[in-house]
Amino acid sequence: QVQLVESGGGLVQTGGSLRLSCAASGRTFKSYAMGWFRQAPGKGREFVAGISWSGGMTSYVDSVKGRFTISRDDAKNTLYLQMNDLKPEDTAVYYCNRNPADPGAWGQGTQVTVTS
Repeated sequence: QVQLVESGGGLVQTGGSLRLSCAASGRTFKSYAMGWFRQAPGKGREFVAGISWSGGMTSYVDSVKGRFTISRDDAKNTLYLQMNDLKPEDTAVYYCNRNPADPGAWGQGTQVTVTS
């Protein structure tokens, strides 16, 4: 089973940028479509962005289109999320997972806090 470790979160002002990373263990990372998800305080976890196993197709929730970019480096078994023009409503714990998510694969996540 793949194990996932997220990093790169932090505190940033409105309009700032962050790049999240997700390090995956296991040889089968490149075989799976992957995604980023987030959970804001008091809310359920939501899908943010997804990428196909080949990297050729991506998808985003409407609220981040044009601001976030998902990518993958299969040689490094790493998934990325470049986040630009951050807004306070982007504040959440961000998680990576397969897409659709594997319930047993959730990691600790990385906190992103955007101040106004």
